Amino acid sequence: MAEPLAEQVIRKISQAAELYNRLIMLVAPAGAGKTTALREVHRRTSAPLISVNLELSRCMLHLTGLQRSLKLPRLLSEIVEATASDVVLLDNIEVLFDVSLRQDPLRLLQGVSRNKTVVVAWGGAIDGGDMVYATPDHPEYRRYPVRDVLVVNPEAAE
Repeated sequence: MAEPLAEQVIRKISQAAELYNRLIMLVAPAGAGKTTALREVHRRTSAPLISVNLELSRCMLHLTGLQRSLKLPRLLSEIVEATASDVVLLDNIEVLFDVSLRQDPLRLLQGVSRNKTVVVAWGGAIDGGDMVYATPDHPEYRRYPVRDVLVVNPEAAE
């Protein structure tokens, strides 16, 4: 029987201290149980669970489009740093892929994971040695080689 996602995440959290970017990506398509796993990790570790879409939307509501693009990295960093915990769980990250914001989502997440262990629910898939978000014909499509990132994937044999 496969190890539950929450268990895999908790195990990876202890491994993340060894990395420059303490980033753990929980990679799976919609409906695969990422949010449920993060809620269980939150319950068991008390690590804050943040809805990135909700928090960034609140912070950017009064900003113009250009201001949003310019301030998003700092706002995301402030949201993560405002937590007292050494481990932060991020869910609902779709806003980071919004093409109008002109951001590199993985680079943003790596940036906020230098001082804290950050676990991110990534709605996508692992394709070979790459993390993929969306399909190639979609404007938000991203493909990143998996390196310097710990990956939890329900499809992978642990």
